[in-house]
Amino acid sequence: MLSDLAKKWLYGSGLLGLYHRLRNRRTLTVIMFHRVLDAADPRWRSCDPDYTLEAGLLEACLAFFRRHYRIVSVEDVLAARRSGTPLPPRALLVTFDDGWSDNADFALPRLARAGVPGLLFVVADVVGRRLAFYQERIVGGWRLGRLRVADLAAAAGITADGEDIASLRRVIAAIERLDETERTQALAPFADALDDGLRHMVTPEELQALEHGGIAIGTHGKTHTPMPHAADLDAELGGARTAVAAYLADGRPPATMSFPHGRYDAAIAERARAAGFELVFTSDPTINPAGDRPGWLLGRLGFEQSGIVDRAGRFRPDKLALHLFRRPIRALAAG
Repeated sequence: MLSDLAKKWLYGSGLLGLYHRLRNRRTLTVIMFHRVLDAADPRWRSCDPDYTLEAGLLEACLAFFRRHYRIVSVEDVLAARRSGTPLPPRALLVTFDDGWSDNADFALPRLARAGVPGLLFVVADVVGRRLAFYQERIVGGWRLGRLRVADLAAAAGITADGEDIASLRRVIAAIERLDETERTQALAPFADALDDGLRHMVTPEELQALEHGGIAIGTHGKTHTPMPHAADLDAELGGARTAVAAYLADGRPPATMSFPHGRYDAAIAERARAAGFELVFTSDPTINPAGDRPGWLLGRLGFEQSGIVDRAGRFRPDKLALHLFRRPIRALAAG
């Protein structure tokens, strides 16, 4: 592990930036975000910290991207894919998953001020819905002090090994493995604890505002179910594509999608391609070779807020650089 002083020196000296300019010259880096919130927003208290970025830190990340990359839109990537129009050196695309209302409240204005386009993958069934996904509601109930890990574990038929966030995530993983009926029964006693009374998911009007503001819209499944476990894969792929198209200005089905929870296999990826998606995004932590044209199956790089700040919560560009610049460069599929 590099010491903090070594990290800062490598970044401040320009050596890390030089390494990046040489190594990643002919690549496409795709960044994966989820929620973006101001710490003063009431939703901050119940959000999942592993999937949430403070709004000021998003601004710092966008400035970092503008310094070290050439930011592109999904239209640029599609053009490169379709006709071989070359992407610029060290191309970078910014994406968001799920369809959170805070993307319209906090991400959109910051992207607009920075002149950065984006791509939002929205779950078709959450548009207009108030409640977050059950995993996030569980985390929210626990963070608000309304829910004990031991009680939730007992309802799910397992034993908790603590009352910390790591123990909670292990219980959530066990609940995810239940079938829908069992999960509904396990969570039913906690309905009040799992509702913070706030609206979390994007409305049709917010989705249109995002699109009007330069954020392209793709799909993230119909229900947010991991696709290897989907009861109806056609609904999660083509069905979601048709449903989301109804919210878009031109009514055209989206050409892009990402896999909920990052879960897929080669057969599912090919099914997505057959359903009409020209670009399919994974959560595989790889940089994509651009070469003559980018591939159709693309990796993305995500990061937690805790990994890019110091102990006082201040942005550390050296940490972000070390995280992003050294990821493996790998094509995920041929063709």
